[in-house]
Amino acid sequence: MTKYAWLLFVLGAALSWGAYVPTIHHGQLGLPAGANRALKAFLFVGLAYFIVAVVVPGGLLAVRPDGAGFNRQGMIVSTIAGALGAMGALCVIFALRWGGKPIYVAPLVFAGAPIVNVIVAVIWDKAYKLPDWRFVLGIILAAVGAALVLRYKPADTPPAGHPSPVRLTPGPQSQSGLAPSPPVD
Repeated sequence: MTKYAWLLFVLGAALSWGAYVPTIHHGQLGLPAGANRALKAFLFVGLAYFIVAVVVPGGLLAVRPDGAGFNRQGMIVSTIAGALGAMGALCVIFALRWGGKPIYVAPLVFAGAPIVNVIVAVIWDKAYKLPDWRFVLGIILAAVGAALVLRYKPADTPPAGHPSPVRLTPGPQSQSGLAPSPPVD
């Protein structure tokens, strides 16, 4: 792979996580209304995590073993990392469940996460030098950027005179087999 191949994976992560919040929101909406709809959606997130994070690498390691094995520290810290990722996904699920909308949740999560990432990395890697002024400026710009996205987001409702969008789910009520979905609980 080339020297900059890692940037393709960064792009893949940004695209995946950027699409995650609205996708899981609509996954929740696609399930029958009820108090546990958000948890039911997260159950399928867990299934996807299992397939992507256990089945795929397990298969690749079985096909191409390196003989190095595992060690306790790597296993523990990696498991904590996985729990942090899953907790982040669960927090997104709960934010959507208790009234957050994807257009608010995602900018706050994705502006806050890089700031937390840098702070944790600086502490973990013992960077004792005070941060450059541009680092502080970056944190301020991230906060301002999130505020601007939230302040000037697209309208939640269509302008007067425009029909409101209808969410469709499978059902026998029309010739097309589609019926309006129930509102979010």
